[in-house]
Amino acid sequence: MQELLILFLALGIDIIFGEPPEKFHPTVWMGKVSRRLSSSIQIGSPRSELVQGSFLAIIIIAIFSIASLAIIEISRLILGLLAYILCSAIILKTTFAIKSLRNHVLPILYAIQEGSTEKARMPLQKVVRRDVNRLDEQQIISAAVETVAEGLVDGIASPLFYFGIFGVSGAVAYRAINTLDSMVGYRERRYEYVGKFSAKMDTIVNLIPARLVAFLIIVSAAILREDWQNAWRILKRDHAKTQSVNAGWSMAAVAGALNVQLEKPQYYILGDRRASMTAVHIAKALRIMYVATTLFVVLIILPIIALTGVFSN
Repeated sequence: MQELLILFLALGIDIIFGEPPEKFHPTVWMGKVSRRLSSSIQIGSPRSELVQGSFLAIIIIAIFSIASLAIIEISRLILGLLAYILCSAIILKTTFAIKSLRNHVLPILYAIQEGSTEKARMPLQKVVRRDVNRLDEQQIISAAVETVAEGLVDGIASPLFYFGIFGVSGAVAYRAINTLDSMVGYRERRYEYVGKFSAKMDTIVNLIPARLVAFLIIVSAAILREDWQNAWRILKRDHAKTQSVNAGWSMAAVAGALNVQLEKPQYYILGDRRASMTAVHIAKALRIMYVATTLFVVLIILPIIALTGVFSN
């Protein structure tokens, strides 16, 4: 019962308030600690870099997971059950970002509606790593839709999934892993071996949520009267076309549901181009995100919480 209250309170906080200020946001702290510790790693042999990078990941995951557990337990001991639930909900909310994902994508949608690809580039650059100055309008819209589809997994479903299994500290641990991957997991010479452990962990922890979300996108497409049959066809055909073994699942399903082609130039093409993309496709992707999130909570997280409650008794 406590876990349900924590979950729904956290969702309510997200819907009403969104993200806390950056100076109070644990994910920002994770990034700063990761940057500082990774910059101190001595670049030498690949084996040494791999070992140091692995210790870096373990230390950061442990620090934030244990700290979150300590904070909520102390709140229970000193202030009681209600404070424990509120504190847990606030910390859980910082691990996922439904409203924030929407707020980052809407300016892109509005700029495209106005016919200004130049105006769309600035908000897009905040959510993708690719060079947005080289993208045409179709590629900008594609990047926005991809952001929604991929964010549905690592920004919403995965932290909630690990909350359901391990509680608030599990969601925090996931967020630390995902943050580490974004900081040191990419293939740049300095982090080629330093970030291997973090990147592998991120791949592992997203394996199940990514696949669950992909199938729920198909169900969401059916509910919203989008092309769920094509979503299934494109998912089967294109999910393995991305470099990441997880990212292609949700993106391929969304591409199929919307009957569009998603493209990251020189990296992948997902779906079939049956029509040119417009701002409407970004709006449709957001609607799919809302429905899939609801389904994920109802069909996946609530049963997990119920089962963990049964086994813990």
